[in-house]
Amino acid sequence: MDKYLIVGLGNPGSEYAGTRHNAGYMVLDAFAKASNISFQDRRYGYVAETSIKGRKVFLLKPTTYMNLSGNAVRYWLTKENIDQSRLLVVSDEVALPLGQFRLKANGSNGGHNGLGHIQQLIGQQYARLRMGIGNDFPHGMQVQWVLGRFDDDELQTLQPAIDTAVDIIRSFVLAGIGITMNQYNERGKGKKL
Repeated sequence: MDKYLIVGLGNPGSEYAGTRHNAGYMVLDAFAKASNISFQDRRYGYVAETSIKGRKVFLLKPTTYMNLSGNAVRYWLTKENIDQSRLLVVSDEVALPLGQFRLKANGSNGGHNGLGHIQQLIGQQYARLRMGIGNDFPHGMQVQWVLGRFDDDELQTLQPAIDTAVDIIRSFVLAGIGITMNQYNERGKGKKL
């Protein structure tokens, strides 16, 4: 059976719930809810399992804290013998406006500590879905921004992107990264198709 690993980056613990840096967690929570599955506390992360048309899908929310996310990703890829081409990492992105998103087949970490640690351990060849959180913060205040919580208006702006991200995960598993990028990236720029 083909296996896939979908990783949502974030920080564990109630003090980080609903923060911008946990956009990856929020996407995986939405996917799990839509799939009627729940997370179990496992090694290096919260893990949920499902299948989509005969393909086994592991959802992983690392509990290593953001800066050591690579430990969880590498462990679960190895443990389940999942090919890196079937890995999708969902993260927050300050360089994209709130509510926009960008799907890429590979590339740099863009200064994101979680992606940076994954890259250190497994390289750049993995798909990533970046969820825009905006950058409406004064110079030098990025840490406070990403660790701040979304307010209600921001959550309303973000929700359609989260809903679309759930569809993107399904498409990634069923159709692959190329087709999924072609189908969704224009929509991620906030343009109506």
